[in-house]
Amino acid sequence: MIQPGSPAPDFTLPDQDGSPVALSAFRGQKIVLYFYPRDNTPGCSREAAAYRDALPEFEALGVRVFGLSKDSSASHRKFADKYELNFTLLSDTATCTLADYGAWQEKKNYGKVSMGTVRSTVLIDENGIVEKVWPKAKADTNAADVLAYLKGEKA
Repeated sequence: MIQPGSPAPDFTLPDQDGSPVALSAFRGQKIVLYFYPRDNTPGCSREAAAYRDALPEFEALGVRVFGLSKDSSASHRKFADKYELNFTLLSDTATCTLADYGAWQEKKNYGKVSMGTVRSTVLIDENGIVEKVWPKAKADTNAADVLAYLKGEKA
């Protein structure tokens, strides 16, 4: 995983509508960039719903939220519509940004080794520097953990 204090790798990726989104366009704002394995899976759906429900609190703190997976923009659009998501989903079908942040890793499942997305979250400060990393985020507590940190309730 990328380490706190590192410059956040810049990227331009399509959102759920296919429109390009560049990280550099959000300089001056804190960014929560959460990486998740797949649209419409139980854990990822609960995690996205938690960010959806907490979005007003993130916005009150001046923080933008982005979810990122290797799913296509079309898949993201269906996922966003189904769960009424009110934040941007980014599509990294080539897994380059996932790799740049260290979220694309070797995983083992029932003895089978494959590459996949590690559920994790990165907080990027106003200057484009990685402020905090949650390398093994939990689907059910990720949004609350990040919000608690932003409010100064957790280190």
